[in-house]
Amino acid sequence: MTAAGEGLLPVADRATVRRAAVRLVRADGRAFAAALLLNALAAGAGLVGPWLVGRIVDEVRAGHGVGAVDRLALWILLCALAQLLLARWARYVGYRFGERTLARVREEYVERVLALPASVVERAGTGDLTARGTADVATVGSTLRDIGPELLVNSVQALFVLGAVFALDPLLGAFGLLGLTPIWLALRWYLRRARDGYLAEGAATSEVAEIVAATAAGARTVEAFRLGRRRITASRDALETSRRTRFYTLFLRTVFFPAIEVTYTVPVAGVLLVGGWLHERGTVGVGAVVAAALYLRQFTEPLDQILMRVEQLQNSGASFARVEGLAQAPRGDAGAASPVPADDRIDVREVRYAYERGGEVLRGVDLTVRPGERLAVVGPSGAGKTTLSRLLAGIDRPGSGAVTVGGVPVAALEPELLRRQVVLVTQEHHVFLGTVRDNLLIAEPEATDDEVWAALAAVGADEWVRDLPAGLDTRLGTGGTATDGSQAQQLALARVVLADPHTLILDEATALLDPTTARHTERALAAVLEGRTVIAIAHRLHTAHDADRVAVMENGRLTELGTHEELVTAGGAYAALWRTWHGDAGSRG
Repeated sequence: MTAAGEGLLPVADRATVRRAAVRLVRADGRAFAAALLLNALAAGAGLVGPWLVGRIVDEVRAGHGVGAVDRLALWILLCALAQLLLARWARYVGYRFGERTLARVREEYVERVLALPASVVERAGTGDLTARGTADVATVGSTLRDIGPELLVNSVQALFVLGAVFALDPLLGAFGLLGLTPIWLALRWYLRRARDGYLAEGAATSEVAEIVAATAAGARTVEAFRLGRRRITASRDALETSRRTRFYTLFLRTVFFPAIEVTYTVPVAGVLLVGGWLHERGTVGVGAVVAAALYLRQFTEPLDQILMRVEQLQNSGASFARVEGLAQAPRGDAGAASPVPADDRIDVREVRYAYERGGEVLRGVDLTVRPGERLAVVGPSGAGKTTLSRLLAGIDRPGSGAVTVGGVPVAALEPELLRRQVVLVTQEHHVFLGTVRDNLLIAEPEATDDEVWAALAAVGADEWVRDLPAGLDTRLGTGGTATDGSQAQQLALARVVLADPHTLILDEATALLDPTTARHTERALAAVLEGRTVIAIAHRLHTAHDADRVAVMENGRLTELGTHEELVTAGGAYAALWRTWHGDAGSRG
């Protein structure tokens, strides 16, 4: 298993790709066997024509009348018709096999993406996932739908035609096969270079997609910090790398295809020369030589198609390796055998954490969150609040120390179990293409409409959803009803209500709502999630005022912990923050 580059997701090796291909064939083995049988029958019907032409030549040389020729010609027509019908049926079965297999590839890809830890996705970048899920899957789909059936048809035809030449005369068959040597040498040269070339092209495409996606997502930041020139330079470098990789694969094709085109005539010419020499010695008849030459001429068409498909298969094989490589993406210690937490208590013990390209963010944090507690985490920007929330949610692992839920490391939980334990909601959210109902049922597919409306009411979104043209059936996103930031955020919070985790981490989850709506939403959530653990990472101190306890983060350390009243009375950092914020709030009022 190899990786395409630092941070990028793995790429499957050849053995893994072969095993995956066999697994897909076995999943629909009957259809594959039917397509193979029909192609064999079609190829067999196609072999009769040249043999009958040879018979016609021998019949004419023997002085037989027109009747014999007409009978043989009729058989040629019937065999051609049978080949046409069988080939059409074979392609139909092959295309259905390809579409069903493509559906399995897409479903497996989505399942694997959803099973990836968020930290792995963030390190890989959205560009790599996007390129694999779009361009690479589409390339694999094209192979399964079009290239695969055509390659199967032409491979069977080529084998049958070559076998027919050997059946006519082994010596003619040997010389015809020897004439294919230049094609074999050109193919070997190409195959030794093509896979690496197409893998490099795919990695370069991912890098371009990543840079474009990151630049578009951070457009305002780019403008604010005047990073436009730097981003343009990075884009040009990525495009130049992509251009070089594409030109390399183009070079391979410009060498490969002319070489094989020139050598197509070699087997036919060789058989005619050798056949003429053998005929002079009375070893073989003219009809056999003519039939062998026609077979090899007929062999050119499927061979040409095979070589064309082989070139496309190199591209597709590289894409399939990138798609299948997702199964080998690191998943930490999570797995089907991950332990089940004994209870809902969360313990943070001597946790330290540092990002790869930065200093230490958390410095020996100790914290216990009791089941059912509402805890507010406050502090200045850069204090480590968001990093702590990511560790609590199992997105990242601590560099040292431990973060556990019910005695089990949070990051060791399998994704499905983790999402039932802890849910992190940030101010970054997404509205999926589909109806309002579709957007909410993602969290709980079995939820009824009454439960959906209750979740919307809990976050104060039921009024504007009822005002939509079709209510829950209103389509959102591109081509549908647009949602603003606050509405999208409310939908995200409604999903949390439906998911019903025992611990909810809100990292500025109401930042896009106005203060009045935000406070109403937080209180409504608190009422709905009564008995659940709620950890709020917030700058608005009214959240801390309503919490059971407040944790104050400063410079990566937990400096204060207690109730709102206790911390205000203590006169420490929290009291200073409260006086500043309360004074500002009073002046605004």
